[in-house]
Amino acid sequence: MLYYPHFDPVMFSVGPLHFRWYGMMYVFGVVSGWLLGRLRAGKPWSPITRTQFDDYITWAVIGVVLGGRIGYVLFYNLAYYLQNPLDAFAVWQGGMSFHGGLIGVILMSWLFARRHGLTLFQITDFVAPLVPPGLFFGRIGNFINAELWGRRTQSDWAMIFPGSDGLPRHPSQLYEAGLEGVALFLILWAYSRKPRPTGGVSGLFLIAYGAFRFLIEFTREPDAQLGFVALHWMSMGQVLCLPMLALGAYLMLRGDRKSGSGNRV
Repeated sequence: MLYYPHFDPVMFSVGPLHFRWYGMMYVFGVVSGWLLGRLRAGKPWSPITRTQFDDYITWAVIGVVLGGRIGYVLFYNLAYYLQNPLDAFAVWQGGMSFHGGLIGVILMSWLFARRHGLTLFQITDFVAPLVPPGLFFGRIGNFINAELWGRRTQSDWAMIFPGSDGLPRHPSQLYEAGLEGVALFLILWAYSRKPRPTGGVSGLFLIAYGAFRFLIEFTREPDAQLGFVALHWMSMGQVLCLPMLALGAYLMLRGDRKSGSGNRV
């Protein structure tokens, strides 16, 4: 069994200002996506300029924050927030949904694309390879915060997390960091090096993330307020991955090659 490395929640301080690990992970995620995006935006085939991408980052962050919070309220704890509607604005209490954030980014990407005379999939194909580093840092933040831990296990790499029942559990946050962060990044970056049908990179993102998340959910403790929501074994995270897998398969199978430009690193 591995021992959980207890962290000081404060990463560093500057005078009276305290910078916490969890918040800094979000900063690292945004900055990594911005730097990679500027690298891609400098290529001749890029559908947007670096200046336009700098503008897009603001749109995307708004989509992540609003979509992530609204998604958590609707998907994971609706009954509570119907009784306590003002708590929906208490984002400092935690509670964000990846799937909600994804919907928020898609909506903001659609608005951004319309503003600049582009199509939605031109934007999402460009952006998809930039997302995994943010997912990696987010899951590391979950691990440092000792939250969203896994199910009970007797494996050699099990951990006892602060705030849990004291039983050894899967460090599922690290599984997600490795698959949704590192592996997904390598897959998308390699795939997007050659011209692909419009929507192809977006489709691969949906399929790969959906598959990784679906599998990892078997090691992750279901949300206490929900438990299993389908077939007595599927978590909400797994249910929300199903439409991702279906849409991703559709995008990749339709083979729309009308744009001809493709995406490359």
